[in-house]
Amino acid sequence: MTKLFEGKVALVTGASRGIGAATAKALAAQGAHVIITARTAKDLEAVEDAIFNAGGIATIAPLDLTDGDSIARLATAVTERWGKLDILVLNAAMLGTLAPVPAIDGAEFARLFTLNVTAQQVLIASFDALLRKSDAGRLVALTSSVGAAPRAFWGAYGASKAALETLVASYGEEVKNLSAVRTAIVDPGRTRTQMRAKAYPGEDPATVKEPSVVADAIVALLTTEFETGHRLAVAG
Repeated sequence: MTKLFEGKVALVTGASRGIGAATAKALAAQGAHVIITARTAKDLEAVEDAIFNAGGIATIAPLDLTDGDSIARLATAVTERWGKLDILVLNAAMLGTLAPVPAIDGAEFARLFTLNVTAQQVLIASFDALLRKSDAGRLVALTSSVGAAPRAFWGAYGASKAALETLVASYGEEVKNLSAVRTAIVDPGRTRTQMRAKAYPGEDPATVKEPSVVADAIVALLTTEFETGHRLAVAG
């Protein structure tokens, strides 16, 4: 039986755990060759093994997304091997310290924006040509509700997600009439991740949904003919 993403090449960032790992596994289960990135090779290897043991195919690409040269090298490698990219999932992000706006640490704020915003722009720039070479290039970016609805003490992280949403939406508008590339924003909502555990240390993890629920929602979205600018809030 032909799988939904047979012959497709997907790249998922922040894929060593949580939503990224779950999304990589879900895409691979539907036939995509998934390139998984994160900083830690050991954690990526565990995800790769899980994908392989389930009958899927993955390629690990350990890298630091704050190093633009590393992203460029990965894009070159993808070009040489596949000549296209069908699916790009921008998941990697850091939370930073939750603090009042006047108390935000400048150095940490800069690091947060480097990963959550600047690195995402570099990823889009580096893989733009490859997405355009796909007959149905899709870019999905993970956001947070605080990007659209500001919350006390979440100013730094929320600002970075608002900036990411603007970048992705602008890119989508720029390419929608020139290519088959379409972009979407996914708000995963309350999900059992290390980032959420850091933000809500007293929360019972059993009261929030598994990352696989978000991954399944992303896969379902990617099977539809959504229009650029589509926004999905995952329930649960």
